[in-house]
Amino acid sequence: MIHTVEVFGVIEENAHFFIDDETRHGFLIDPGAQADELLKVISERDWTIEKILLTHGHFDHIGAVNDIQRALKIPVCMSKGGDYYAKDPAINCSAFVGESIVLDDVTCLDDGSEISLTANPDFSVKLLPAKGHTLDGAIYYSARAGVAFVGDTIFCGSYGRTDLPGGSYRDLMTTIRDVVFALPDETVLYTGHGEPTTVAAEKALY
Repeated sequence: MIHTVEVFGVIEENAHFFIDDETRHGFLIDPGAQADELLKVISERDWTIEKILLTHGHFDHIGAVNDIQRALKIPVCMSKGGDYYAKDPAINCSAFVGESIVLDDVTCLDDGSEISLTANPDFSVKLLPAKGHTLDGAIYYSARAGVAFVGDTIFCGSYGRTDLPGGSYRDLMTTIRDVVFALPDETVLYTGHGEPTTVAAEKALY
């Protein structure tokens, strides 16, 4: 099951729940704001969130992490390079919107890592490197479910900006070509902002 909640901080952002229907355990991807609202969803639906997964370290994707981590006492996972963003409000851009977000307890995972539920090891995602929007970009891909959580790497009909710290247009285009477009055409792409899309639909635009 995938359940997306539009959260509103400085800007709108998609927080995604990826839940195993059998065990009701799952992952929370990119809780960018409104921790109380996300915790309410978890409680009302009787879900157990085992890990928070971050596609990258920008403020609008990490703003609710500390409160949710404290409430649920669960790990927060990022790609290699995540510390660069997690520890520095200037780099994660929270300083520029009047905030000072610092994540003190994150686990940085290697490219290709398989992240599985303890409650059901067959329910998992694979971390695919996705540099370009940021240095620490990650895509979480489930071949079994045919979905990928792509953050701000690619949107429906667009792609992420590259003018913030660690951004690179060349790297982003390489990621889209070699990582996103290497996934099966029918893969549904759940993005950080806006509506989902598919690999096939985005390929048709390039």
